Amino acid sequence: MAKLTKKQKEALSKYDPQKDYSLTDASSIVKEISTAKFDASVDIDIRLGVDPRKADQMVRGVVALPHGTGKEVKVLVLCSPDKEQEARDAGADHVGLDDYIAKIEGGWTDIDVIITMPTVMAKVGRLGRVLGPRGLMPNPKSGTVTLEVGKAVEEVKGGKIDFKVDKFGIIHTSIGKASFSAEKIIENATEVIQTISRLKPASAKGTYFKSINLSSTQSPGIKIDKNSISGI
Repeated sequence: MAKLTKKQKEALSKYDPQKDYSLTDASSIVKEISTAKFDASVDIDIRLGVDPRKADQMVRGVVALPHGTGKEVKVLVLCSPDKEQEARDAGADHVGLDDYIAKIEGGWTDIDVIITMPTVMAKVGRLGRVLGPRGLMPNPKSGTVTLEVGKAVEEVKGGKIDFKVDKFGIIHTSIGKASFSAEKIIENATEVIQTISRLKPASAKGTYFKSINLSSTQSPGIKIDKNSISGI
């Protein structure tokens, strides 16, 4: 077994890895044990009682975090010329179409979110091989394929995120930064959990929320007592 570092030992001395904590306590602990020299991301991992191989049990959706993610999101809008100014006014970092499609085909992916329009999806669709594996492919279900490009940019910049259960039945997403107050972490986490609760597939049987863990970059995970969260 690998030896624990001094920071890992210090973190483990501040909580019990075997114990389930309330979301309130876990949010305070994750701040306390975050020892990264940068402003670490706070992440939530939710294991669901679903079978992602079945189309009717695929859990995915979008949620607007009350306090955003704390991360500066770089947005590219691929749109027709008549929508370019709307996208720029809303705060898009990059706006265009054919020139950016060529750039992406050449390997450029220095963006966090791509927003596009239904009318240009035929052109954008051929980028699937590049964008798909990076989770950057626009999708109507996540609100990134829309005629209201300005509104979509503002929502993403304001803290709207999309999530999707992976092949292991886990949803993993960032919900803020270690510099956030515990209250902001609690409110963001609660919004994500309650949104996922509302998306429970009718065909999913048994326990829906198998486990919930909170962690920050380079910190161990803290198990959360599901009974401490209202609305699930």
